[in-house]
Amino acid sequence: MQNAVQPKTKRAKRLKLNLRATWNEYKKSKYLFLMLVPTLVWYVIFHYGPLYGVQLAFKEFSPMKGIWGSPWVGLEHFKFLFFQSPDFLRIFRNTVLISLYNIVFGFPAPIILALLLNELRFKFFKRIAQSISYIPHFFSWVVLAGIITVMLSPSEGPVNYILKMLGMEPIYFLADTQYFRSTLVATGIWKEIGWGTIIYLAALSGVDPTLYEAAKIDGASRPKQTWYITLPSILPVITIMFILSLGGILNAGFDQIFNLYNPAVYEVADIIDTYVYRAGILGAQFGLTTAVGLFKNIIGITLVLTTNYIVKKLGQEGVL
Repeated sequence: MQNAVQPKTKRAKRLKLNLRATWNEYKKSKYLFLMLVPTLVWYVIFHYGPLYGVQLAFKEFSPMKGIWGSPWVGLEHFKFLFFQSPDFLRIFRNTVLISLYNIVFGFPAPIILALLLNELRFKFFKRIAQSISYIPHFFSWVVLAGIITVMLSPSEGPVNYILKMLGMEPIYFLADTQYFRSTLVATGIWKEIGWGTIIYLAALSGVDPTLYEAAKIDGASRPKQTWYITLPSILPVITIMFILSLGGILNAGFDQIFNLYNPAVYEVADIIDTYVYRAGILGAQFGLTTAVGLFKNIIGITLVLTTNYIVKKLGQEGVL
């Protein structure tokens, strides 16, 4: 009996010592932790605080009664959404399609740009190229939407002016259902491609240069060095970013679409977020739109966990 008690006592002592050592480390770095306070407060207020309102998805909200006083309706909002709403299937399809296009075409774009920038040997030109590619990220979609509208104008825009010079008919990029999604993907890549390269360039800076030297001795060309050394070296970073991208598959980009779309392209451009804005903010259907948001978040976290599990099974590092 005494032999059984002794290991427990030792484990308790080790745990106590570890806790004390950890606490001492925290005390040494207390000023660094103080710098985290504004971020933690921001997350508590804007991310965890709103979770209180999730219950609206199961209530018939009345402003006079408040959230607590509003009557429960169970899954009625979800039943209406999935089986009775004439718009939900269309907006869900649009959201998934636009997000998939962004992943298929937008996800590899910063990786390719980072690889190209990494091959540049003229540092001055490399810095200029990076700076130019970063600039659109710092403009809001309100500003960029105005620029894009002017650039793609069928009557005065330079893009359609070039098409007319080539003998082609002008294209209504922002008012034609055939071209609107392609325009969304292209402008989204243009805005974020430079900013997305930051992570991959940081990962590329950590690749061991001796690997390239050994490959040169073996006669490997630059494309082979990229394929067999560079890409495998940054594959863990690519994997993590891909998992996070799949988690946001139902976030098709409210700011971008809201500032670019119009009733002529609702059929292909109306997504979950724009529907929530119209039904929730303008139509005051708070319970229904909360149900839509909850459904979207459940799909997102399910995709993250599933992809993370598959990636780990394939031998790569996940996010969890």
